[in-house]
Amino acid sequence: MNRRSFLKGTAAMGGLGLFTGLYTWQVEPFWLEFVKVKMPVKHLPDELVGKRVMQISDIHVSNRFDRGYLIDSFKEAQKMKPDYVVYTGDFVSYETEQQLEQLREVMAYAVKGERGTLGVLGNHDYGKYYTEPEVANNIVDILKDKGLEMLRNEQSEKEGLNFIGLDDYWGTNFHPEKVMNEINHAQPSIVLCHNPDVADEPVWNNYQGWILSGHTHGGQCKPPFLDPPMLPVNNRRYTAGRIALEDSRTLYINRALGHLYQVRFNVRPEITLFTLEKA
Repeated sequence: MNRRSFLKGTAAMGGLGLFTGLYTWQVEPFWLEFVKVKMPVKHLPDELVGKRVMQISDIHVSNRFDRGYLIDSFKEAQKMKPDYVVYTGDFVSYETEQQLEQLREVMAYAVKGERGTLGVLGNHDYGKYYTEPEVANNIVDILKDKGLEMLRNEQSEKEGLNFIGLDDYWGTNFHPEKVMNEINHAQPSIVLCHNPDVADEPVWNNYQGWILSGHTHGGQCKPPFLDPPMLPVNNRRYTAGRIALEDSRTLYINRALGHLYQVRFNVRPEITLFTLEKA
């Protein structure tokens, strides 16, 4: 290779690197995808066939990226007029009480379901080191004020569809037995659980249905044809999307609307829209 060819090659590689850097920083973190999934549910009544459940996860309100993106995403999602909306945790990336005011600002535009709007907490909603229950309580109060019904090891029936909400696995209030021991197996139900690792815990009491999770962000950056190098889960299967589990359970992991840091590659942010059908 002569000097001219070497310099051209070096410039091309530099240009590619610059483009990739700008793409992962300024394009993909805000390139929202609405993912549509069919959701077969056992014992689903006829009147709920075709109704839609929207999942929004991991909005991570913070100083780390433009909150206007979250508000714009909510406005776009509202146009779809979902029947149910569920939020599966990590409403903030908590650092100071400033995030509580930021959460109020963003959730003033919250997407709400015509038949119900529910949520569960994630680990970041428990403050620093996930050990501050008072932070979680403040977040719950804000979300209730904005129209969300927050489930903390509780269940709630909404016009024929039952939602079971588990509090966060890494937080200070993880007591799934309080609700899983009380479930009615003949009732059409969906579990909301921020951390997908809970799927491997012995807490399910023969539950056979869908588990909606987040937490992983799909790894946020994923080399083509390879697994994400960083995942905050013990079970490396639990990356993103639909995963068939044992005992007729189905896990769905949302790739997150927000991000801990403003960088994504090959893992676009996601809002999921499930269409109910009979199992």
